[in-house]
Amino acid sequence: MYNNGLIWLGNTDAGEQVCLLPGKANRHGLVAGATGTGKTVTLKVMAESFSDMGVPVFMADVKGDLASIMKAGIDSEDMQERIRRFGLAEAGFNYQGYPVNIWDIYGKNGIQLRTTISEMGPMLLSRILNLNALQTDLMSVIFKIADDNNLLLIDTKDLKSMLNYVQENARDFAADYGRISAASIGAITRALVALETEGADVFFGETALNISDWMTQGMGGKGMINILDSESLINNGRLYSTFLLWLLSELFEIMPEVGDLSRPKMVFFFDEAHLLFRDVSRPLLDKIEQVVRLIRSKGVGVYFCTQNPRDIPDSVLAQLGNKVQHGLRAYTPADQKAVKAAAQSFRENPAFDTYETILALGTGEAVVSVLDESGIPTMAQKVNILPPQSRFGAISDEERSMAIRESILYTKYAEAVDPDSAYEFLLRMGMEQEEARQREMEEKAAAKQAELEAREAAKQAEREEREAAKQAEREEREAAKQAEREEKEKAREEAKAANAKKRAAKSVGNTVAGTVGREVGKTVGKKFGSFGKTLGGNIGASLGRGIIGTLFRN
Repeated sequence: MYNNGLIWLGNTDAGEQVCLLPGKANRHGLVAGATGTGKTVTLKVMAESFSDMGVPVFMADVKGDLASIMKAGIDSEDMQERIRRFGLAEAGFNYQGYPVNIWDIYGKNGIQLRTTISEMGPMLLSRILNLNALQTDLMSVIFKIADDNNLLLIDTKDLKSMLNYVQENARDFAADYGRISAASIGAITRALVALETEGADVFFGETALNISDWMTQGMGGKGMINILDSESLINNGRLYSTFLLWLLSELFEIMPEVGDLSRPKMVFFFDEAHLLFRDVSRPLLDKIEQVVRLIRSKGVGVYFCTQNPRDIPDSVLAQLGNKVQHGLRAYTPADQKAVKAAAQSFRENPAFDTYETILALGTGEAVVSVLDESGIPTMAQKVNILPPQSRFGAISDEERSMAIRESILYTKYAEAVDPDSAYEFLLRMGMEQEEARQREMEEKAAAKQAELEAREAAKQAEREEREAAKQAEREEREAAKQAEREEKEKAREEAKAANAKKRAAKSVGNTVAGTVGREVGKTVGKKFGSFGKTLGGNIGASLGRGIIGTLFRN
């Protein structure tokens, strides 16, 4: 409860108020304790106080009971007893709800919360994908190639397109970026597809979260409490923890240096904080330590909530100045050792044994140590934590849905936007390359066809030329034969004519000769009597034909 400029956490058994100084709230803190010891109530009391101060708050709601901070508490006999015991009525305690935005990376139980592949970065993304060292280095190379080629990595399809592009052109990139293993590319792609089945295709994209939207106040100047619904998200511990680390890194990058302020500019509560450090690589742990160490100078307080302080690495635990330790149980030697370690992290109070006190704490009780004005941790004190002014328990689905839709940020983040990024660029480039290859193939095919047609035309011309030559030769031979036939025919005709003339001449000669012969015979016959008749008829004719024939032959 925010009272007299202090964050009132609770009272000691003697009735002394134990308060957290707003000016030291950016020195981070720890809220630890076994299940059922009252950690959620402590978180609510602290978040309400920061909101009353006008400080924006982020909380991860793992069990679904933090969202009820939006509703005013309900009076009961138990609450009246607490109010009397703590003297809350005189301090102005009243039941009230607080301004809340509920977020969900799956977009089901809250405003859709997204980020981009580029903003997540190769290191955190590799952690989500559970990549080994070699694959993590390759992921950094993929991001470098994308940056060098001005390719935006917005969603998972952009990253898959980039992986395929690098694999297809691995030889071209080898000189500048080193050898790129196809097996590693395949492993990253498979891990990415598996992550998509868990909802990453919804989480990565635009419109991406602008953390500046969380740096706002609600009605009455109360700091806005942004709650991440993590009931489903907690099933994927790597995605949950990596997202929270991304929030810290993003906030660290955008917030300016402000030094120590009278109150923080924003406060983060990370529930189930042990998931942040589970199976974390050394480079990533160094990154977490750096962010936690330096982000306080930007006015941001970080409070880790977990069951046991040993869940937090010593290098980080040493930077947590404000501690609220609820009860721990020591059933085994290992548990006893953990409780001793938790007790030893507090400044010893001679009034009680811290170890025994932690073991004996009941619900709503805690051992508390905060930083004083000089930044020195106070002695451990056993404290009864105040009740919250908001409602206990969870809200109904109707109340949740109404709170989501009434938020002024709902319309801004409700619809996904698919900008022109690596996927679209590489798709166009692939289409252009395919079109170029198609044109080249068509040109080659056309050239080959033209060559074939030219060859065929040449062969056809050659065939036609040979055929023409053969035809000319045939015609020449035919003409020669025809001329020969005509010559022979002419010769036959001439010979026939000559024979005809001969026969005609012969016939005429015979006739003439016969006539002459007969006449001669007659003349002779007259001279020689009867012999001359005979000679003048047949013999004379025959003799005359012989003479005439001899004359004609000559």
